[in-house]
Amino acid sequence: MELMETKKNSEVSLVLTDDKEIQNLNRIYRNNDNPTDVLSFSMSEELDKVIFRDEIDDYLLGDIIISIETAHKNAQLAGHSLMHELNILLIHGLLHLLGFDHDNDENFKKMNIKEEKIVKITEKIFNNKF
Repeated sequence: MELMETKKNSEVSLVLTDDKEIQNLNRIYRNNDNPTDVLSFSMSEELDKVIFRDEIDDYLLGDIIISIETAHKNAQLAGHSLMHELNILLIHGLLHLLGFDHDNDENFKKMNIKEEKIVKITEKIFNNKF
């Protein structure tokens, strides 16, 4: 979390599911009736930025939902392991919870740079076992 200049301790809920369930969530919350690889639901979604409570170190960021089926398809297309793809999707979802978005070219570039940097760090931490 130091990389993101946020509180030292944060909490995220992670759900690994299938295409049917993520499609249902995507339809309900994003009005898109298709499966997707990852969805993020921020606890501060209505706010302009993530607000941290100074009186405690812990902060509930939100939920990340990943479709294992779509992740597996993405991994095969990209030519890397499912674990590597799950790592990418988890980081992508976490960046959304921290306020990053890819709604335009400039934001896409910023988010992509941060995502690639964190992926490299996690690969080093886990000795490239992805």
